[in-house]
Amino acid sequence: MISRIFLPLILIVTAQIALAQGAAIALGTGAFDKTQPVEVTADQLSVNQGDGSAVFDGNVLVVQGDLRLSAAKVTVEYAQENGTPSGIARLLASGGVTLVTASDAMEAREATYTVESGKVRLSGDVLLTQGASAIAGDLLSIDLESGNGVMEGRVRTVFNTGGNN
Repeated sequence: MISRIFLPLILIVTAQIALAQGAAIALGTGAFDKTQPVEVTADQLSVNQGDGSAVFDGNVLVVQGDLRLSAAKVTVEYAQENGTPSGIARLLASGGVTLVTASDAMEAREATYTVESGKVRLSGDVLLTQGASAIAGDLLSIDLESGNGVMEGRVRTVFNTGGNN
């Protein structure tokens, strides 16, 4: 009887200690293809030829395969090859970011998506939901191709033990 009471408590405390330092996360299937086209829609577009960027403002939606990123503002930084744009280098999203994959959903204040490496970094009040589970922290770094991620900075979660309390 005592072990039924204390075992879940010990598991939760141990998990919280580990999570306070950073938590490893598995995202999706790891079958993401970063070479898929990137489609962006927004209320407004401003292009700066001087620095090679484009700013999408208002109800921005970025779609690449199963990946959906929405935000108030997304700045697109283009890669340069011999002084000419050669594709998208990074997307900088701000103003309440939502990132959805085939199996996961994430929210944050800001996000940076480096297209060539397939890596996303979400920061500021990050919330990740996977099915019925949720985990929150200050920073989430994910690799869309491998499906691996790490949540850092005061990580918080609740584990459902599946038993009747």
